[in-house]
Amino acid sequence: MKSRKASIITKLVVLAAIGYSMVTLVSLSARIEAAEAAKEALLRQVAEKREQNAALEYSIQHSDDLETIKDVAREKLGLVMPGEIIFYDVSS
Repeated sequence: MKSRKASIITKLVVLAAIGYSMVTLVSLSARIEAAEAAKEALLRQVAEKREQNAALEYSIQHSDDLETIKDVAREKLGLVMPGEIIFYDVSS
């Protein structure tokens, strides 16, 4: 009788351990998927920042070019060259 009780208890312990392992495995799987999604988002952000840095570096390197100076004067300061006329489209 004792060995039968021990056998049932052993089976219950093994079954509980298997159940716990399964729950832990599912939980870890969900955490891994979330971490991979976060990693992908961060990799996209890194790529965007690298593109921004490259554009800024290009701007810094070409800040003394005459065309760059003209573009900044026109776009940011609203200046025009002598004799130029600006037309604004107000139809829309």
